[in-house]
Amino acid sequence: MASSFSPLQVGRLQGLRAQLLRRYEHRTLLEGVCFALLVAAFCLTLVFLYFWGQAKNDYNDFDWWVHLQYPGLLVPWSLVLLIGIVVSLTFSIVATAVLSDLWSKELTTLLLSFQVTAPFLHVGGVFLLTALSWPVALHFFRMNSRGEENIWGGLILGFYLSFLSVLYLVPLGLYSPCIKEVGTLGPPPALIGHRGAPMFCVTVFQLAPENTLMSFEKAVETGSEGLETDVTISVDGVPFLMHDQTLRRTTNVQHVFPNRTNMAASLFSWSDLQSLNAGAWFLSSDPFSNAGSLSAEERLRAAQQPVCSLQAFLQLAAQTEQLVIFDLYRPPRGHPFRDTWIHRTLEVLWLPSDLRSLVHLSDPSLQQTSGSRLPPEDLQRNNILRLNLHYSDMSTQSPRCPWLFSLAWCSGVQSVTTNNPQLLSSITAPLFLMSPEEYNLMWILTDLLSLLLIILFFIFHWWRERGLAFCSGTKVSLDNGTYSKFKTEMSDIWSVSSINSQAERTSNLATVTQH
Repeated sequence: MASSFSPLQVGRLQGLRAQLLRRYEHRTLLEGVCFALLVAAFCLTLVFLYFWGQAKNDYNDFDWWVHLQYPGLLVPWSLVLLIGIVVSLTFSIVATAVLSDLWSKELTTLLLSFQVTAPFLHVGGVFLLTALSWPVALHFFRMNSRGEENIWGGLILGFYLSFLSVLYLVPLGLYSPCIKEVGTLGPPPALIGHRGAPMFCVTVFQLAPENTLMSFEKAVETGSEGLETDVTISVDGVPFLMHDQTLRRTTNVQHVFPNRTNMAASLFSWSDLQSLNAGAWFLSSDPFSNAGSLSAEERLRAAQQPVCSLQAFLQLAAQTEQLVIFDLYRPPRGHPFRDTWIHRTLEVLWLPSDLRSLVHLSDPSLQQTSGSRLPPEDLQRNNILRLNLHYSDMSTQSPRCPWLFSLAWCSGVQSVTTNNPQLLSSITAPLFLMSPEEYNLMWILTDLLSLLLIILFFIFHWWRERGLAFCSGTKVSLDNGTYSKFKTEMSDIWSVSSINSQAERTSNLATVTQH
């Protein structure tokens, strides 16, 4: 393949590579600095919380300092803390409600993520509860050693052990498509460029204006095995590529036809559409702040992109042997091809459910696709061979993240429509893939290690509190002093006093009596 490139083409590709690398390096440096600041803030917060927790014995001194600096000012710290908690809780509830209403599909995405991450979340949860066993055991045995009624301690211990037992047994009911027998994993899904316009790496970096020939050529260069687009029928019956209902966002229609800016795209003639520019908006609005990273030649080419016809799109797909899939929009009422739009299409993967029987009669070889989940009987009756669903339903459309692609791969999906084919094409195996034997070994060893550590923690605190209980209120004599144990609100404190402390105390009392 490399030998078919001319020296000029090779030079252009090298220039593109250099531009992309410079952009990527800049993003990496910026993200590295931001990550360092995040880690520093997190560590400083931990240090502050630890300091404030250890300074509990002298909280009163801080209150006195505030009182002396600002006489009459009494700071109700408990009220301040309560207000902060209420504000944070209110914000979290409102944000969750708004996101659930406006972005409800992301809740399904969250549930889908558990199919991939649940085995590792289980391990993390077990280690977290193992660490919590230390303060739970300390509280339980300390209350018992003081002879106090320990109802709350018993309830806490019972709840802890119940939750721990359930967590230990979670793997028995866990399902993940990425836990598969060796040799049962199918081939990776074919990658279909979403409107062309692929993204660069993990950052939002669009390489070309969407739904233009340049965009689809970029998708082919980055490893896509198929192309996805949106098709609209012009008023004179020419199918062309356009995602929006109007031309305002992706063309210069407001300058060429200022009185028709908000008119439906399907009400323009093909000659009018050919007079529009479909790429200059990409450079002027720069939606992803990356237009400056393109070479001068690429910028010039992007600025001259016209509205692309379906015929040109299919010719490119045929030349590059790409799978084609697109949404075909039905024209609005009053359109001359409102009822004959089916006949204006060529070879398609059919998405709309209208007039399926006509499509099958016209050409039985066409592969029809449904955008809805239907029973197998209905799919066969309607001659539907494929499903094209959102990834929250079937994990096939627009996954950009490697974990979503891995989930689709493990689930046996044939193809995915994505904005990021170059990143996904570099994945050689699904993330988190393991055999059932490997996972069983992982969670059983994790549970056994956790159980062993928890038993050791409980034995240690039982032994420690039992030993301290025998020593409570006693004195240990040393060569030149005595250690006395006394209780405070915080904990048991050992203090050392001299041998003559009793005599000094008597003398001091006598002096006070004389005064």
